[in-house]
Amino acid sequence: MDLLASVGTAVRAQREKRGWSRRELAEASGVSERFLAQLETGDGNISLRRFADVAHALGTTMSALLEPAEAPAAKKPIALLGVRGAGKSSVGAALAKKLGMRFVEVDQEIEQVAGLALADIFTLHGEAYYRRVEREVLTRLLADPHPMVLATGGSIVNDPTNFALLKARAHTVWLRATAEDHWNRVVAQGDQRPMAENPHAFEELKALLAARQKLYARADRTIDTSELTIKQVVGELA
Repeated sequence: MDLLASVGTAVRAQREKRGWSRRELAEASGVSERFLAQLETGDGNISLRRFADVAHALGTTMSALLEPAEAPAAKKPIALLGVRGAGKSSVGAALAKKLGMRFVEVDQEIEQVAGLALADIFTLHGEAYYRRVEREVLTRLLADPHPMVLATGGSIVNDPTNFALLKARAHTVWLRATAEDHWNRVVAQGDQRPMAENPHAFEELKALLAARQKLYARADRTIDTSELTIKQVVGELA
């Protein structure tokens, strides 16, 4: 790991240790939130003065942030959380490629086991059946000794048993974004169905995010993706 990447990793670790968002660190240090995002992903070339301000805000020293990081423990699977448009598929695929891991879409695995598309699973068998198959798929995947990146179904947090299983055996990451960002990403993918089929879709999306916010926040880590590129999000996780 080069020096900038090492410093970025150390700053991010100290920020998360304090339970701060990047915005809170920006306010405490006087360094812009955008620059902190670049710094934490190894893309920012920080001056000594700014570096000192960041270190002081974090209650540490520049020398401590420059010390080599401890060797990481064996990696658990990385499970990405969020509703549609969070970026689970695009981030997950890019992250898995960078880490040399397998990438798995959990809902695709569920479809293969059930022999049905997701919509048909719910229509023909209901949510209880979907949850049972989801639990079987998760149990199998999480027992695999080879680490992987998982894109989970957006509603997994609504099932206490399945979510507890995931949290116990994987490193969970909520890809957080505003309702507007979720909406725009889905539309940018060429999917006009939300607007065409339901005039209240955006309001329902906002309500869904609000209802699940506390559940998603139980993830081991939260990354606000609203102003980050896929590469930057991957840099935060790799």
